[in-house]
Amino acid sequence: MKKKKVGKAVKKPVKKAQKKAVTKKPAAKVKKKTVAAKKQPAKKTLSIPSGASLEEVGIITHYFPKVDAAVVKLTKGSLSVGDKIVIKGHTSDFKEKVESIQLDHVPIQKAEQGAEIGLKVKSKVREHDAVYKILT
Repeated sequence: MKKKKVGKAVKKPVKKAQKKAVTKKPAAKVKKKTVAAKKQPAKKTLSIPSGASLEEVGIITHYFPKVDAAVVKLTKGSLSVGDKIVIKGHTSDFKEKVESIQLDHVPIQKAEQGAEIGLKVKSKVREHDAVYKILT
């Protein structure tokens, strides 16, 4: 059996790329479009009965999204089941009727000033949103 001769690999010189002269093209002129006054979508305003007023009763301190419940710290006044409330904040602004109130996981009918209650809400709320009671 004959052995093959293994030769050394010959390295070929690598050609360096020639530098190409870069010519800058003049910037294309962009036409400026005049924008007409954009129409802002009309903000929804809550329809509160005439003669009614709002009384701030508390502030949202926490929100539980899975059960749609908010923790409300009652700072001024009281809140009862059946009251109509408005919740206003940076992104929330809606009204609803109080269907359920809980204090320490126990359903109650009325909560007084200073209590931290759980309140069932229909929409997402955030911390520091204000809770108002509609007085008729």
